[in-house]
Amino acid sequence: MKHIYWLGQTETDVPAENDWLSVSECVRLNGMHFAKRRDDWRLGRWTAKCAVVSFLNLPADTQSLARIEICPASSGAPEVFIANESAAVTVSISHRSGAAICAVAAPGLDLGCDQEVIEARSEAFVADYFTEGEQALVARISEAERSRLVTLLWSAKESALKALREGLRLDTRTVAVSPIEEAADLNGWRPLRVCADGRAFQGWWQQAHGMVRTFVADPPLDSPILLSMPTRFLDCVSLSR
Repeated sequence: MKHIYWLGQTETDVPAENDWLSVSECVRLNGMHFAKRRDDWRLGRWTAKCAVVSFLNLPADTQSLARIEICPASSGAPEVFIANESAAVTVSISHRSGAAICAVAAPGLDLGCDQEVIEARSEAFVADYFTEGEQALVARISEAERSRLVTLLWSAKESALKALREGLRLDTRTVAVSPIEEAADLNGWRPLRVCADGRAFQGWWQQAHGMVRTFVADPPLDSPILLSMPTRFLDCVSLSR
């Protein structure tokens, strides 16, 4: 199997200027009237473009990023274009609390990623959004582990719904998550399985810095590998600030 690759960025990593956006992306950004929406959108696009540059080994400069466009398909799922041509890459983006991740893989598969802050969620939340099997699993877990498990189950559902290109249009109770009891690999990734809309997705989850990250794919992919940005690109970005 091939791997999922991924990159994480935060709001502090995003340049103040917008010269890394395409003309049409700048137009879209200027049409957003709420600061949080603008910040989240810029963070997601920045993270995705950086991931694509690293994954495809593209030239490491802001002009190269401006040639990359992350466009929403009719389903809302992100698609990558380079100089107006469809790129040979599949991506999924998630952002939460000033941090974003982008999952990247080869074309021809269904991919979803999500990250969530580990926090307490109510009994009503579990009853409204989880399957009966998931509710039973939560009921058996210790109180100390409950918040992490609930966050994991919810995040995996989000990832699967993105892979299906459905989002929350699909009832989350039709998406069943099963964490697999295996030891974490050297990077802290553990496997999971998600059954959704008659399909089975294999995936991975990791806890880090008070958050849970999940990735799912069909066909299955090996555990995620963290991408890194070329030093020369980082130097160019730091000079632009």
